[in-house]
Amino acid sequence: MKREYPETPLVGVGAIIIEQGRVALVRRGHPPLEGKWSIPGGVLEVGETLRKAVVREAQEETGLTIEPGELLGVFERVLPDEQGKFRYHYVLIDFLCLRVSGELLAGDDADEVGWFRQSELTRLQLARETEEVILKGFEKVGGAGAPIRRE
Repeated sequence: MKREYPETPLVGVGAIIIEQGRVALVRRGHPPLEGKWSIPGGVLEVGETLRKAVVREAQEETGLTIEPGELLGVFERVLPDEQGKFRYHYVLIDFLCLRVSGELLAGDDADEVGWFRQSELTRLQLARETEEVILKGFEKVGGAGAPIRRE
């Protein structure tokens, strides 16, 4: 699958994992957004459901087993190059997720992972849509955030 200069938009999924008043984020190891903090997630594979994709991506990037819940939003990320050609075009579908098990560890294309409080988001310089959907997740779970659920 061609991620740069794709022939058609790519579908991506994201996991908003909130627990104890903190959200799990990854620092991207590859373009787009290389070196930036973002929501754990990635591209949908052929034959895969959205919910299975978000479970797989969260596991690959964070080491966490999650259960996807409510759909929080659908967003577009269209990034042209200097000549105006579309270098990246993603349709992103983000879910509020509950950690079922596991410990937060960087994996796959994540250089780093971390838990962040709502008050820390501004300093991370997240993409506007990313910060908005995370704030929506905090609003949905309320104060302390979702509890840990063990298998």
